Amino acid sequence: MPTIVFVSPKGGAGKTTSALVLAEQIARSVPVTVIDADPNHPIQSWASGPNTPANLSVVSNADEQNMIDVIEEAAARTPFVLVDLEGTAAKIVLLAVSQADLVIVPTQGSQLDAAQASRALRVIKQQEKMSRRAVPYGVLITRTNPAIRTRTATHLMKTFHDAGISMFNTELHEREAFKALFAFNQPLSHLDPKDVSNLDKAVANAEQYATEVIGTLRAGLQNGAAT
Repeated sequence: MPTIVFVSPKGGAGKTTSALVLAEQIARSVPVTVIDADPNHPIQSWASGPNTPANLSVVSNADEQNMIDVIEEAAARTPFVLVDLEGTAAKIVLLAVSQADLVIVPTQGSQLDAAQASRALRVIKQQEKMSRRAVPYGVLITRTNPAIRTRTATHLMKTFHDAGISMFNTELHEREAFKALFAFNQPLSHLDPKDVSNLDKAVANAEQYATEVIGTLRAGLQNGAAT
């Protein structure tokens, strides 16, 4: 059962939004558990609102003492487990990454964010050395303008690619709908297009993002089977 871990050392990178958007998309087809290990528990708060998908459950009791147990218990209940973490320095991050089938590192397209993302990549490499296994990962560029690509963002993405850093082709755009998820405590499927501009484009972006993540997981499982 795939476990997907979200790691970002910098607030505002879209980590929790990325986790929730993916969870909602997965929940349209199969059950998914989100382990909300962010001390502020934003996804747990969101799930207290109306119309939370029946296939989506949230657990918020994970800590350094029980993280692996919580992941294993969630994996026994649902086909997918998503873990939303805060920071990169805590032991809990290494524990979660040790159980990951895929780590997603959300980052904005700025030099500062790219430097912070490198801290998350070092955590992944550290865990690889400790466990002596490769940890699949991908950097997800977030909060981008779907109409305009800045020169800074283009330069940073080229730098990532040239350094051999795995990146998702899909970017999670800056959309009002993704903010409205938390403002209204509603899934995308229950937001009103009269209240939220370009909702259809946000849904399309979310679907594209989820499709690429699932494809990445399947490719990783196939490669693992081949070896």
